[in-house]
Amino acid sequence: MPYPTLPSSIREILLEVLSTLPLQLCIDCWGTEQLSSTSTNNHLSKFTLQIHHPGVIRILILTQDILVLGEAYLQGFVDFSGDINDLLRLGNISYSHIKRSKLIKSWTEALTLPQLSVSLQENSPWQKLKFGTKERDQAVIQHHYDVGNDFYRLWLDPLLIYSCAYFESEQMSLKEAQEAKLDRICRKLRLKSGEYLLDIGCGWGALLRWAISHYGVKGYGITLSKEQLDFNQKIIQKEGLGEQMQVELLDYRDLPKQPTFDKIVSIGMVEHVGVNNYPIYFQNTLSALKPGGLFLNHGMTAMEQSDGSSLNDRFIARYIFPDGKLSNLSTNLGAAEETGWEIVDVETWRSHYGKTFRCWAANLEVAMEQAIALIGEPKARLWRLYLTGFAQSFEQNYLAVYQMLLRRQADKEWNLPLTRKDWLC
Repeated sequence: MPYPTLPSSIREILLEVLSTLPLQLCIDCWGTEQLSSTSTNNHLSKFTLQIHHPGVIRILILTQDILVLGEAYLQGFVDFSGDINDLLRLGNISYSHIKRSKLIKSWTEALTLPQLSVSLQENSPWQKLKFGTKERDQAVIQHHYDVGNDFYRLWLDPLLIYSCAYFESEQMSLKEAQEAKLDRICRKLRLKSGEYLLDIGCGWGALLRWAISHYGVKGYGITLSKEQLDFNQKIIQKEGLGEQMQVELLDYRDLPKQPTFDKIVSIGMVEHVGVNNYPIYFQNTLSALKPGGLFLNHGMTAMEQSDGSSLNDRFIARYIFPDGKLSNLSTNLGAAEETGWEIVDVETWRSHYGKTFRCWAANLEVAMEQAIALIGEPKARLWRLYLTGFAQSFEQNYLAVYQMLLRRQADKEWNLPLTRKDWLC
């Protein structure tokens, strides 16, 4: 049975809303008609939204919540073409300029459209846990990372590195760029044989194993992901690394309170800490570092502080990084300095992360059928959207990523080379 055409009052409202949007948007209504914005500004981005079921419009009109489009996309009722960030940057749809009588009529007509089960109710298990606690943080981390190691193998490099690669040339493969990243970090930290290295949020252990095999250190990694812990323990046993490498399920707030490590590294973990916990994060790492040591903190930042109301922020908070909120670089640097860290060096890797996400997105696209078989179509579509959207965000300077090299302010005597030559070469 064919779906009904769009009711007249809903069509009028959608056209009015389209006229206010800062992009050239075309809405394809389940193949029966297309609605387009009237803007003739060729500088505005073009975007097509394909709605496959009228129930999407029903819920969108009744709830007036643009997040409906995100949920409908995951369930396969919406597709798109164009720059997804143009859509994600929109906030909630404003109906303030539309007459109330017309709105009421549209609500009545929306009820005549077929129903669709698209829920915006948040029922995730971590919602019942107190914000910012260890228990909630662990639940949130496991939501993002514990989708199965086999899924990550589909699109990551062979070492399973889920953080920004470093492309020394345009021709570098993802594998080569990830290995270049690992070695650059080790050189920045000036690792020496016999030193004790802490990796906070160690993932699948690639950096620790690289530092052990190439620089002769002993490594200790912590993670909140049970899947990553199991993976690391199997690798340690398989490769006979029991004397050199240890990985535990541990929160950064439970790190030793006395100087224990010669060097500390944190790659792509600070995004999960949250601004309110920065003082604890930087204080605990400071307490755990031996005098004369170095701490390399690598993390994403936002170019502008957000109030969390845009579709992009709400979509990421609900589906990608629950509880995560990116700050800008100055906030990170200020929090580090106020805790007792001296800023030794800051380096931007924004262009590298755009390329990294592009590689990941391309790999996932090739393996999409396998991804669907492993985690189901809704989650696979979510990851496709996430990887593509983040690539565009880094390319367009909405997101950035920085490496901060830190030393203790208490270390008065300078113990580093005068230049960067030793890790730039």
